[in-house]
Amino acid sequence: MSYQVNRRRWQQMSIQEQMGNIYSEVGRAFLARERDQTQRCRQAVVRALDLFSATVEGLVAECSPRAKEVSRAKDQFLRALYGELDSPAERQKLEKYFRAYALAMRRPSSE
Repeated sequence: MSYQVNRRRWQQMSIQEQMGNIYSEVGRAFLARERDQTQRCRQAVVRALDLFSATVEGLVAECSPRAKEVSRAKDQFLRALYGELDSPAERQKLEKYFRAYALAMRRPSSE
């Protein structure tokens, strides 16, 4: 199973758009896991990890301090899905974090 986002196109998106798209895959992974859909969960995780990587790559290239934040979010996602933070409360916290980006993406700009 292989997936790779178009890095050049991805880097043209705002951080809100990137994180909103990551949120979609994170949500899919959690939902598939809850429904015991192992293959769908695995596919969503692969896509989410690629999107996390593409985002961090761009932030590192820009020398942005957000690279650390996104890397931490990736770690929290994996820990909430597979590790010691595997609880509904932890998943809700993580989804709330990502949802803020998704909502910011939908707000009309003030330009």
